[in-house]
Amino acid sequence: MGQLAQYIKGPNTQKPTNSPPAIFHSAKNNSHPQTLPVANTEDLKILKLISKGHEKMMEEHIEKLRGVVRDCVSKHLYSSAIFFADKVAAFTSDPADIYMQAQALFLGRHYRRAFHLLNASQIVLRDLRFRYLAAKCLEELKEWDQCLLMLGEAKVDEHGNFSDTKDSNVMYLDKDSEDREINISSAICFLRGKAYEALENRSQARQWYKAAIRADPLCYEAIECLIENHMLTCEEEKSLLSSLQFAQEDGWLSSFYSCLIKKYDKASIVEEKFNELEKDDTSNQSLTCTLKNNTDLLACKAEYYHQCGEYQKCFELTSVLLEKDPFHLKSTMVHIAAAMELGHSNELYLMACNLVKDYPQKAISWFAVGCYYYCIKKYDQSRRYFSKATSLEGTFAPGWIGYGNAYAAKEEGDQAMSGYRTAARLFPGCHLPTLYIGMEYMRTHSFKLADQFFMQAKAICPSDPLVYNELGVVAYHMKEYKKAEWWFKKTLAHIPSPLSEMWESTVVNLAHTLRKLKLYSEAITYYEKALALSTRSLSTYAGLAYTYHLRGNYTDAITYYHKALWINPDDQFCTEMLTVALVDESRQGVVVARFTEACEEILSIFVNSLLMKRVSQSDYI
Repeated sequence: MGQLAQYIKGPNTQKPTNSPPAIFHSAKNNSHPQTLPVANTEDLKILKLISKGHEKMMEEHIEKLRGVVRDCVSKHLYSSAIFFADKVAAFTSDPADIYMQAQALFLGRHYRRAFHLLNASQIVLRDLRFRYLAAKCLEELKEWDQCLLMLGEAKVDEHGNFSDTKDSNVMYLDKDSEDREINISSAICFLRGKAYEALENRSQARQWYKAAIRADPLCYEAIECLIENHMLTCEEEKSLLSSLQFAQEDGWLSSFYSCLIKKYDKASIVEEKFNELEKDDTSNQSLTCTLKNNTDLLACKAEYYHQCGEYQKCFELTSVLLEKDPFHLKSTMVHIAAAMELGHSNELYLMACNLVKDYPQKAISWFAVGCYYYCIKKYDQSRRYFSKATSLEGTFAPGWIGYGNAYAAKEEGDQAMSGYRTAARLFPGCHLPTLYIGMEYMRTHSFKLADQFFMQAKAICPSDPLVYNELGVVAYHMKEYKKAEWWFKKTLAHIPSPLSEMWESTVVNLAHTLRKLKLYSEAITYYEKALALSTRSLSTYAGLAYTYHLRGNYTDAITYYHKALWINPDDQFCTEMLTVALVDESRQGVVVARFTEACEEILSIFVNSLLMKRVSQSDYI
């Protein structure tokens, strides 16, 4: 082997000397220059193998350190992750390792340091992932203008189509991952939406959220913000869902999203959506593919029951869900709403205590407290807690509506209208604030203004039966009875059958309208339908009695006046009309008796005349 090889062989049997090998001696010690020996090909091969082996060992060691970082992150040991990620980045200076270090810093809440690390790298200007993580750091620091500046200029239209003016690519940082990823452009669009919403530019926020979900339907946060913050009308929600391009295997996701949006469609359509998600997939016997026990889906179903007015059914379902998952906040919200409608003050008290203990900084906790006080009719206290809920989360729609309702319950119209107007401005996709503004105008007999706001509510949500009911009521007050009849019948056409007790007032309103139109038989039919829904309604018994009275059926009128007075003995209208009915019945009795006597006398004369004719005929014969 060549001369160089002897120095890279194994251990030497000779004793080592302090002087270096001859080939490393300085030329100064020799009067004649020496020629260094030249390594042959075999020596170079050995050096390359040694170099490659060393590099491989280092790469394996670094890869193990990367694994340590990932494991620390999975175990939430963020300080350890930061320590080892820093060393890996120092060893390699690889962009992927710098990104990993920044991720560890971000998860450890060192947002300034993470941003500085990313911003110091020139890659941040070229790679979307670096830009996105840097912008996420600025989001956590609440520097929203800087966040938008980091994301770069971009344009978006009303339909969610966007164009990014910065040319950037995406590095494939995790070479070993086979997981399905959400489009980075979708995440950037969503972050832009959050920044604009924080800057109170809700119009731009809405457009960027739509762009995010259109860029990747898997970006659930985007559709959640659009729905929870009531940014879209019913028609806009349906249009957005129909425009999404789901992968073939994501058909279930399309159905699930359709259950998340407003559910004012016909009962058969809504129930078909739920059934599609709840049915078992029998194509794979070894795997059960169904969402029938999924908490999110059942919470959507409970929400649907609440919208239909089936409060008891809704309450029972949410009670089961909260036993299974006591901290599922969507189920909690629907449970509170159902308990409010049913007047379960004890349940509201317990819910409020638990929520305040577990989530003192969440709006829903103080909203529950406000609902409890509203339920026991302590409206001043309820208003204070609704106000606290909105101060914690300015985009918490139920808090604003509850705040307005608490004022309306005490007939403080100006303050109620102020709360409703704020809600209408913040939540353009929610028709309830506009509807309640119309109700307040109707309470003050401003029927024209009320009608205008009801029509605005109808434009936002044309499938809510409550809107048509209020349009019918205002038409009734304006004495437009044919129009009122049309609105009330349209209301009933939008209500899922069978009717629940919630809609008893609509049936009674229609019966009153038909009575005004002197369609007494049809009016009586609807009064009887209303009694089938609620047997303790004073207005229904009074209306039915009065209709029988107008028809001249005094006996039935007296019967139903008595039933109305059994519910409320002090009702002035029924008391007075009962007296009138008794007088009318007695008069009718005298008239009938006289009419009977007259008929008998006429009949007697007629019979006698016939007998006389028969006698005369017999005589003739």
